[in-house]
Amino acid sequence: MRERTSLRSAASRLIVILAMGLLVAPRAPEAQQQGGRVWRIGVLMSLYSPDADAPQALRQGLRTLGYVEGQNLVIDWRYVQGRDDRLPTLAAELVRLNVDLIVTDITLATRAAMRATSTIPIVMAISADAVGGGLVANLARPGRNVTGNSVMLAETSVKRLQLLKEAVPKVSRVGVLWDPGTPFHQAMLKEIAAAAPSLRLQPLAIAVKNRADLGDALSEITKQRADALFVSQGMSPAARGQLLEFAAKNRLPTMFMIKDYVPAGGLMSYAPNYLEMFRHAAVYVDRILKGAKPGDLPVEQPTKFDLVINMKSAKALGLTIPPSVLARADEVIQ
Repeated sequence: MRERTSLRSAASRLIVILAMGLLVAPRAPEAQQQGGRVWRIGVLMSLYSPDADAPQALRQGLRTLGYVEGQNLVIDWRYVQGRDDRLPTLAAELVRLNVDLIVTDITLATRAAMRATSTIPIVMAISADAVGGGLVANLARPGRNVTGNSVMLAETSVKRLQLLKEAVPKVSRVGVLWDPGTPFHQAMLKEIAAAAPSLRLQPLAIAVKNRADLGDALSEITKQRADALFVSQGMSPAARGQLLEFAAKNRLPTMFMIKDYVPAGGLMSYAPNYLEMFRHAAVYVDRILKGAKPGDLPVEQPTKFDLVINMKSAKALGLTIPPSVLARADEVIQ
């Protein structure tokens, strides 16, 4: 009887020891990932919300390179929610969190991050004329703590203007919407003014209040008798809907620099693939986290631009898009 009790007691002790062993023993591969370096990056966004396709492309790019949230990566998202005046505060928050790196969505966010820190690496997912905008010294060796992707949006505006004229030859008075707070717009207006005479176009510079507020722009479009609209910035969903509704009601062809506005009712867009630019920003993040200095990594520019045309919008406007233009389209929405 005493022997049986002793055996039971030994078995109980063995079970307790095994259970404790299970609690403290590392689980592969999760424990190895948890025991390694956990990187913390901040994402500062002026234009995009965290759940938009472009920031999600960044997240996918990081995952492809082996950076997985909850394992070896923490992402601190900061979004202005339509209020760019919050950018300095949000940038300062990321600096206080001591993030390893900051990714920015557009030039306004990059400038805010640069004012907040001169030491934490900054990766531009998108920037308009990084050199002309004073973000980097030059494309080959940007210097300082900033690198990433840049689009010469002022120069590509001329190509967009040419495509608009080719698609709608009767256009003569183009309302060029611009925002005094958007860094590259002054240069864009100069490029358009120089190119317009050869295209037999009269550009009408019409200012908007900001991305979320069109101000008096719609009444100015009517007052100046514009017969087409040329839009070169992202807008809040409400402002975009307001503009597209106005254009449809007044039968105005539209040219955008963001593809997403075409399925929503715009006529056409000519732009780089912004999702790919965000995905490529992950490559910069990877190289910097592995020891590269941002100032030594060349700023890269997209080499492919997509022409998207909405034939449903063309039909509603009573337009026949020339076959020569349709043949060059990367996407035609029926």
